[in-house]
Amino acid sequence: MYRYCKYSCSIIALALSACSGLKNTRQANIFNRQDAIAASQAGASPLFFEAGLLPEGQQVSGYSNDKELISRNGLPNFFNKVNAGKPLTIAFIGGSVTQMDNKYRNQTAKYIRALYPKSAIRFMNAGVSGSGTDLGACRIQNQVLNYKPDLLFVEFAVNGSYLPGLEGIIREVIKNDPGTDICLLYAIMSGQSQLYMKGEEPANILELETLADHYHLPAIHLGWEPSALEAQGKLIFKPDPKVTDKPVFSDGIHPTEFGGYIYAGAIVRSLNKMQSVGSAKKHVLPAPMIKDNWEDGKMLGLEQLTFSSGWEKIDPKTNANLKQFAPWFSYVMQADRPGSFFSFSFKGNKIGVFDIGGPEVGQLDLVVDGKKLKSLNRFSHWCNNRYRGQYDFVDVPYGEHQVQLVISSEIPDKKALLGTNQLADITANPDKYNKCVIWLGKVLIRGELIKNIN
Repeated sequence: MYRYCKYSCSIIALALSACSGLKNTRQANIFNRQDAIAASQAGASPLFFEAGLLPEGQQVSGYSNDKELISRNGLPNFFNKVNAGKPLTIAFIGGSVTQMDNKYRNQTAKYIRALYPKSAIRFMNAGVSGSGTDLGACRIQNQVLNYKPDLLFVEFAVNGSYLPGLEGIIREVIKNDPGTDICLLYAIMSGQSQLYMKGEEPANILELETLADHYHLPAIHLGWEPSALEAQGKLIFKPDPKVTDKPVFSDGIHPTEFGGYIYAGAIVRSLNKMQSVGSAKKHVLPAPMIKDNWEDGKMLGLEQLTFSSGWEKIDPKTNANLKQFAPWFSYVMQADRPGSFFSFSFKGNKIGVFDIGGPEVGQLDLVVDGKKLKSLNRFSHWCNNRYRGQYDFVDVPYGEHQVQLVISSEIPDKKALLGTNQLADITANPDKYNKCVIWLGKVLIRGELIKNIN
């Protein structure tokens, strides 16, 4: 199975062998990808956004490739509603490629608005930079399904496209409302355009296709057209100082505004092709393809936890360093005293935290059923005078557990973590870093909350 890389404040490197030149290249590509994703982790975006108007003269290209869209059962419920003039909600969930403003998500929304000018459509941005389908499966209920979407675009191909997490997302959507249509989007990263040029598709996308087949979901390969344009010498995939006379498609992962319109064009062409595919009906929930999928993923609100003394409720909008996270967290709990803890009880097999990293943060000791399991360091070299959203998961044996997360008295060796090239701020402001602050936004679990611990 395609290997999954967990994310925390510090991206955990994949352990890959380098037995050949090809493997070395693949390893370098993966590490570069993780660095780019980690660097992109930052603040939140507003959940709802306005589509705006297409620039004058902006049109979808005439590119044609039968492999661009695998329509399967199409999007008949969406088209039934839009043709009937009903109000609609269209949501996008994914990583940084989706969260970014003025890129494919906004551009697709502009095209859709132009296609259906008489329809009342609201658009949702559930992109979280630097995140994968694991966090997606935990947050989709709170951030998407509670708002009753009619159509959901799912984009995780270059960000943690972890199959059990993606199946969890799909199953949660169908269980919540079998009338919601789902469309998978396959973005690409550096190196993959070479496969498309040869008429092949990347291995990670082929694995995503097994889920699309199982649930009969349409999928759009966003990489065919940019790969064809690169082959024709009409663009370069990522910046090259030696090439100044061609448009740049991306930074290797994240499309530019120019690249975003190419992605959006593929989506619009596919929507046009799917207008007459299938008939409106409820989606059937088959047996899971992966038994251990993440359909039981949940994101707990802070009001569902028990806090010791020493914690303070903070409105991020009132804090200059934290206000960028307000769309994710209506409030955060803050503490900086070793020994302060929060607790809960659940039945399941994974525990996670969704929090805010920065120069001041420390470590949490995870105590399960009275025994310390491990320490979760909330600081990394990405926290150099910078605040960022982050999350982490820990496996536990399936069952009922009492959980405490305790602020550790041990402060990480932050200079060592920052590295020799990032010591200016910590040298100038040592007191800022000599702290063990925790800014908790949400708790994540796979399983069911049982009760609070008193």
